[in-house]
Amino acid sequence: MRNHRKRFGCSVFLLTAVILAFIFKSGSAAGIGRLLKTAASGSGASGPTITLAQDPSVSISNLHSPCAVLVRLDDRSVLMQKQSEKKIYPASLTKMMTVIVAIENLPDLQQKIELSPSLFRPLYRADASMAGFQPGEKVRAIDLLYGAMLPSGAECCIGLADKISGSEQEFAEKMNRKAKELGMTHTHFSNSTGLQNENHYTTVKDLSALLRYALQNQTFRDIFTSSRHSTAPTNKHPDGVTFQSTLFQNLEDQAIPGGEILGGKTGYTEEAGLCLASLARKNGQEYILVTAGAKGDHKSEQYDIDDAREVYQALGQN
Repeated sequence: MRNHRKRFGCSVFLLTAVILAFIFKSGSAAGIGRLLKTAASGSGASGPTITLAQDPSVSISNLHSPCAVLVRLDDRSVLMQKQSEKKIYPASLTKMMTVIVAIENLPDLQQKIELSPSLFRPLYRADASMAGFQPGEKVRAIDLLYGAMLPSGAECCIGLADKISGSEQEFAEKMNRKAKELGMTHTHFSNSTGLQNENHYTTVKDLSALLRYALQNQTFRDIFTSSRHSTAPTNKHPDGVTFQSTLFQNLEDQAIPGGEILGGKTGYTEEAGLCLASLARKNGQEYILVTAGAKGDHKSEQYDIDDAREVYQALGQN
């Protein structure tokens, strides 16, 4: 009797081994492994998105952007994704990380920071987007944060980086440490501005994790959702400087059925294409959408914004 039970137990063991081998061979085990790893990482706000809840009303077939991800904020459900883990260049979406890292490392946002004349020359050569400050200008930190986000001012980013870390290179290391903390495993930053660099890359999925985290900071949220900002007077601009959000400059109407587009950050380089990270509220729920890689003229063909409007309008319509 004992031998019979022993043979039966061995048979069950062998059958289980065969089934597991088949699963691993079919590639399912990799997915299972990832799910287990995700579950083990916890459900904190900075953890990875783990819930898939495809919204059938949102189609990816008509998007101009080759990479996209739509996330519902309250439960971190992914409602739509399209090549969300494909390597991309983030262009000025980089500045979302620059701003949140700066906020977390500056004890006084009212302190004035002097913009060194030396930081401007390479930015002029690179034809980087600027907020309008001048060499030697002394600007409040909070105004530099708005300048980095709304008009995408590169001089603001480097001014903040120099103040916090002594150099942009050292500040980029802070950005990479924050990326690691947030589980952005396919991301590496080499600068604070998003200027093209082969070693400066991410995915739309990683950027959605960054934006989810950053929006929990009220200062970041206030900046991200602002359409315009006027700075305090400076030594170079006695009346201050007023700048507008690059998103709202090109968004004809914030309204969508059942809600509105609350804010966002645009990005563009020739290599990155048109990129957009945005926040919307619809029917009482908040959503973030990150798209990248759309082809078009960033001055006249706002396909990234077209994609955002199409996705948010379709959301929940079925």
